[in-house]
Amino acid sequence: MQNNIIQSLFLSCIFLISCSEPKQITLTKLEGSPSFNDAKLSISSITSEGDKNIFSFEIENYELGAQTNNKFELANSGKGQHIHFIENNGPYSAHYDNEVIKNIDNNNKIILAFLSRSYHESLKNPNAYVLTQIGDSETYDLRGEFMFYSRPKGSYKGKDIERLLLDFYLVNTTISPDGNKVRVTVNETEFIIDEWSPYYIEGLNKGEISIKLELIDNDGNLVDIPFNPVTRKVVLE
Repeated sequence: MQNNIIQSLFLSCIFLISCSEPKQITLTKLEGSPSFNDAKLSISSITSEGDKNIFSFEIENYELGAQTNNKFELANSGKGQHIHFIENNGPYSAHYDNEVIKNIDNNNKIILAFLSRSYHESLKNPNAYVLTQIGDSETYDLRGEFMFYSRPKGSYKGKDIERLLLDFYLVNTTISPDGNKVRVTVNETEFIIDEWSPYYIEGLNKGEISIKLELIDNDGNLVDIPFNPVTRKVVLE
């Protein structure tokens, strides 16, 4: 009887210790998504009505609202495939038809729009995005290098907390083992990425998560471009 009690206490201690140990955060390349290599996004017009800006897009070889085959158990939009619309590298808004209406002030804004799978992974082929700017003056050189943050975003619940998509968008720049790279810091865990690809983060505890992206040169120095670095907070409930 006493031995059983001791054994139970020992197993309970092991369980409590294992539960209290922090998880190891990992970053893994996501592979096998449908490619949509022929998909194309272009902008046909930008008009104004009062304080509203209306962006009209043309989409070829891609169906907004359709569900992408999601074999990765990633957070998914029930509304299907969509456009990610980003102003000055702020959090994106998702749009499920080809017209985007925004209230944008007269200050100059750089706009990135790209096609997204239903689980929020961007299409990275050269014709799947639009980069433009609006406002009273052309502040940004659209021929310059840019890195835009996309995912993760917002709050996650249930099984969605187990695997978070990390995705960003590069324009007029590349990353490689011998060139620029992206330094990713998840809480205090750092990773170096040298391939532009989607990734997923695992091993996160519930609570607030900090994610920082930095475009760096081959020597580890921050590249001097707009919106670099960028830090976001997400919450796992």
